[in-house]
Amino acid sequence: MDNWKNLDTRQAYKKLLTLKGAAVSKDTLTAGRVRECGVPMAAGLTYNYAAKQADARVLAVLQCLADEAGLISKFEALYNGEVINTGENRRVLHHLTRGQLGNPVLDKGRDEGAFYQAQHKAVAEFAARVHSGSILNEKGETFTTVAQIGIGGSDLGPRAMYLALEQWAKAKGTLKLRARFISNVDPDDGAGALGGIDLARSLFILVSKSGTTQETLANELFVKAALQNAGLDPAKHLIAVTSETSPLANNPAYLASFYIDDYIGGRFSSTSAVGGAALSLAFGPQVFAEFLAGAHEADKTAREPDSTKNAALLDALIGVYERNVQGYPAAAILPYSQALSRFPAHLQQADMESNGKQVNRSGEPVGYATGPVIFGEPGTNGQHSFYQLLHQGTDTVPLQFIGFAENQSGADITVDGSTSQQKLAANLAAQIAAFACGKADPGRNKNFPGGRPSSLIYGKQLTPRTLGALLAHFENKIMFQGFLWNLNSFDQEGVQLGKALTKQVLAGHIEGALKEYAALLGL
Repeated sequence: MDNWKNLDTRQAYKKLLTLKGAAVSKDTLTAGRVRECGVPMAAGLTYNYAAKQADARVLAVLQCLADEAGLISKFEALYNGEVINTGENRRVLHHLTRGQLGNPVLDKGRDEGAFYQAQHKAVAEFAARVHSGSILNEKGETFTTVAQIGIGGSDLGPRAMYLALEQWAKAKGTLKLRARFISNVDPDDGAGALGGIDLARSLFILVSKSGTTQETLANELFVKAALQNAGLDPAKHLIAVTSETSPLANNPAYLASFYIDDYIGGRFSSTSAVGGAALSLAFGPQVFAEFLAGAHEADKTAREPDSTKNAALLDALIGVYERNVQGYPAAAILPYSQALSRFPAHLQQADMESNGKQVNRSGEPVGYATGPVIFGEPGTNGQHSFYQLLHQGTDTVPLQFIGFAENQSGADITVDGSTSQQKLAANLAAQIAAFACGKADPGRNKNFPGGRPSSLIYGKQLTPRTLGALLAHFENKIMFQGFLWNLNSFDQEGVQLGKALTKQVLAGHIEGALKEYAALLGL
């Protein structure tokens, strides 16, 4: 493919720079616009961009930009197994973990899709044996807790997905094992996780593709020491998710091993065995299968060339317009669902590790802004935290709201004539209008300028299928934006320098300022 070019060389982008979208206001954000600006998504979700500053003229040029950059063709090349990760000379195959979109992808004679499906099957069979009592602890007791040991993509995604479905599973009676997560090398993290569980009835999942991740191996030893101190055999309480070439593979120190390969990036691994082991053990294999089905359905919609029918593509295009034409430096993810409490943290990594780059795919500096700063918190908590800056601060921050008509637990209470769920939904609707329309007031500190753009993803309820669709939407949005910026969105060299310096500090091979900082921290 010879269409990998920098954004600022695109004719459509140059035209886009001459346009100014209609400002969001009480005059432009009409009932008709809200009704007209909805794009169907997978699993019954809808993306609504009515409160964005993208009018018909801007949307037309954005479609031209997508066509000129060949975004759908690039996606097709990705899922058909071309080497898209140029920095590491690797394919990018996380879409294949939830279903085949194109041709079979062969690697040294192996069908990669069949390999990933075989791992899902192996995880499902192992989880079923745990749930049925075929696999027990030393005392013949069933396991009640699963704890994942990992960091970065081995933690953030699976943790966010587990929390997103925990209350749903309780309500549906499908919560099999409680899940806990240990990621930080800070020993207080491990101590906190172990302090609230019965070690004898706990399974631990060690996740490290290389088998050499420093923080993860340190936490593994922390857990093994705790098990041994309790008189337990770690080999009967640990399973591994790793690559077939790592020292963890086929190792008798683990009860079982499941595999991923170098074509699955950590931040995109929730639909691989990395997420599958924890979610299948916690909720059952069928719940994980529904999660994968929602993601695959979203992937199929992402192949649509018409951006008005492809929510991930449209979301990506509007985001590039906001970043590169309007100059907005950040974006907020605001789920009005406590179940999605860690979803913004997962998207921080997925987005900022992917598109936080200053050179293009050829290693040449780019002359334009790339990925924005991503942050967020669930509503209504965020309203009482950072919304002050979002409403009246000097920077405009585009907002991505997520909401559902129904909660997961079914629990609710009526206070002052409305239920808690109704209050949550009312707050969400009110915030969209308040950000867009503002409020004039002669008191300057009470004046709300408005004009703050937002979009809304909404559906009936957060379920495994809708969660999979939601996750894939953002993964595909990030992918499309990386294509437009001509970045390699699938490596993460930015984390390597700190790792190398850490090893020097621990080895004592340091001097100057680094030595002084280490001394300040007791090293």
